[in-house]
Amino acid sequence: MTTTTDTTQIEEMFGVGAHYACAKSRRHPSAKNYIFGAKNNVEIFDLEKTADALEEAKAFVKKLGSERKTVLFVAGKYEAQKIVRETADNIDQPWVIGRWIGGTLTNFGIIRKRVEKLMRLVEDREKGDLERYTKKERVLIDRDIERMEENFGGLRDMKKLPGALFVIDSKQEAGAVKEAQDLGIPVVALASSDCDLRGVEYAIPANDANIKSIKYFVEQIAESYKEGIASAPAPKPAEKPHHRAEAKIRSSR
Repeated sequence: MTTTTDTTQIEEMFGVGAHYACAKSRRHPSAKNYIFGAKNNVEIFDLEKTADALEEAKAFVKKLGSERKTVLFVAGKYEAQKIVRETADNIDQPWVIGRWIGGTLTNFGIIRKRVEKLMRLVEDREKGDLERYTKKERVLIDRDIERMEENFGGLRDMKKLPGALFVIDSKQEAGAVKEAQDLGIPVVALASSDCDLRGVEYAIPANDANIKSIKYFVEQIAESYKEGIASAPAPKPAEKPHHRAEAKIRSSR
């Protein structure tokens, strides 16, 4: 039986166009059970099933927040980039927008060194330490910074592998999904009917191309993460050395 809350959620999803899937000819077999019907050759998602999938994903993300684990937001398609970056920044989570760099997860150590180089160069530029280089050299360094910023700017604070990925369009982000799978990192994905919904642990079958639909689901996931963080126990303060240990240290001086 559909509750009032479920009805409201379904109405909200309908209002942002989340029910529009792809043409039947593009449908992946795994999406068949999530299709309600078709209109003008465009298939329609069963939003009750979408709502169930969304709630499962939100519960998982909330748990990650309560454990203070990182969620890496990934969006290559243009329609999603701005909302994903802004939303991830608002909850202090890392992001990758635009092109996924192969090895971002599977060769994380190398990627982390690139991030640290970026941070050093930016710091040196802000302090004026790059003035010792020639004008031509500074131009080349600025281009290097710009390129690294585009590729790794959203990973500055991600010092270890994330607890999960949240991707927009798992078909387009197949590279990111594959790397996560290889490392056993769970994936949450907003995925239309042309995606392999079996390829991710928490697939949310809904429109992944419309800006309003993307914004709705990104904000739903972010809000769940915030709720998890709010419920997390405060970090324990660093323990002080035992009195006997302190005495031993003093006596050895």
